[in-house]
Amino acid sequence: MSEGRRQSVSLGFEPGIVVVPIASLMPVKILRPTLRASLAYAQIAQSIREIGVVEPPVISRDAAAPGRYLLLDGHVRVEVLKDEGATEVECIVSKDDEAYTYNRHLNRLTPVMARAMIVRTIERGVPQEKIAAALRMDVVSIQRRVKMLDGICDEVVTQLTDRHCPLAVFDILRKMKPLRQMAVADLMVQHNNFSVAYASAILAGTPQADLVSGAKSKPKGVSPAAMARMERELENLQMSMGAIQDSFSRDNLHLTVAKGYLAKLLANRQVHRFLATRHPELLEPFRTIAEVTSTMPEGEAA
Repeated sequence: MSEGRRQSVSLGFEPGIVVVPIASLMPVKILRPTLRASLAYAQIAQSIREIGVVEPPVISRDAAAPGRYLLLDGHVRVEVLKDEGATEVECIVSKDDEAYTYNRHLNRLTPVMARAMIVRTIERGVPQEKIAAALRMDVVSIQRRVKMLDGICDEVVTQLTDRHCPLAVFDILRKMKPLRQMAVADLMVQHNNFSVAYASAILAGTPQADLVSGAKSKPKGVSPAAMARMERELENLQMSMGAIQDSFSRDNLHLTVAKGYLAKLLANRQVHRFLATRHPELLEPFRTIAEVTSTMPEGEAA
């Protein structure tokens, strides 16, 4: 990167943490009246009582009133501190007064990331009971998260690190052999579907040979013949989806180029008149292509 290029980059926030009076904060949104009865509020309140504020609220200086700040992110944390009797709070000062902040959209932990933090905290000597109290969870839940990736191959862990994948999905993946785990993770990422129901459906269609010893995929009441048919249909569906994904981008690009070209062509009166008089059988299909707004079927596009 050149020197001039480096000089043009500026921070979006002030580098130091500042302590401001809570009374000087002006929230940019109104919290719902039932907030204090919610589980999220209780978890945040318990965490703050146990270990303090981990993620500082984000504020912006009010140019019209020195000493006053807009509270961009961290409304619940500030409410908890007020309820606890605090009068000041440490904050990150944003140079922008919008609510799209680094804290709000970039720091949300996925289950794999949260598990890594819990494991690291335990390795540093923090008792599981204290972690459970800070997160308002029981010790069994903490232990389950610690063991979440047991039996999951490294490739799948890497693939799902930044995905919000429920813990139960890892329980399902654990029943499969590594190669099958990788194939299922690919399917979930491709379809952006990490639900337990979706993973369970794939497990139901997984051949017994792809499962670890002792694991069962067949739901109760399903005959061997029906199970074999389900496996074949799932395999065919996966092959069809792969073929569509391989060609979709290319086909969509071709359609976009053709649509633009035909739209300009039909806008030419002489060309339009020539097609209408000499080749009327082409005019209507050309119009249809030029007016396409979606590649999805009409019912689904709506």
